[in-house]
Amino acid sequence: MEANLVENKREKMFSTKNMVMMALFGAIAGVLMLFDFSVPIAPSFLKIDLGDLPGILGAFMMGPVQGLIICIIKLMVKLVVKGTSTAFVGEVANFVAFAAYMLPATLIYKYKKGKSGAILSLAVGTVIVSIVGVLSNYFVMFPMYSKLYGMPLEAIIGMGSAINSHVTDLFTMMIFTVFPFNILKYTIVSVITFLLYKRLKSVLFKK
Repeated sequence: MEANLVENKREKMFSTKNMVMMALFGAIAGVLMLFDFSVPIAPSFLKIDLGDLPGILGAFMMGPVQGLIICIIKLMVKLVVKGTSTAFVGEVANFVAFAAYMLPATLIYKYKKGKSGAILSLAVGTVIVSIVGVLSNYFVMFPMYSKLYGMPLEAIIGMGSAINSHVTDLFTMMIFTVFPFNILKYTIVSVITFLLYKRLKSVLFKK
């Protein structure tokens, strides 16, 4: 009985329609990731793009596993079209950030539906990904990038100092550039998600 329920759930999760939607959303996400732009509050190597938008929409519509698959497809499309300029550190960071944003958001929305639930879930996801971004970049991503490219951390910190005089070391760079950057990026993604989700779901997943 339990085995049948698990099998049915798996079949529903990877139904033909869901597979098509994951491929479509992933391809769109990959294209959106190519159109990025810098913002004045962060160094030029931190760029905002809307590549996470199809992923969070797909996760809300189909589930968190599908959302992660959409993210993987997105990164594969990006790598095929544009390659990597960060020795894959940027792509790993992107996946970690998306997971930190999407997983709590979908979990909260699963148990608290409606507009208030959507606002709460997206707000919590934005805060969590911003905190995770600080921790992962401080302990792993920035040191790894520095080592792989042979670029001293002081040079990277200097790029932050040129933007914000409060940046004096790696920790203050996280606080004054990386954290507000992620807050801004995922607030934009969250607002667009809130505006589009119900409309898209009613069109793409009609009962």
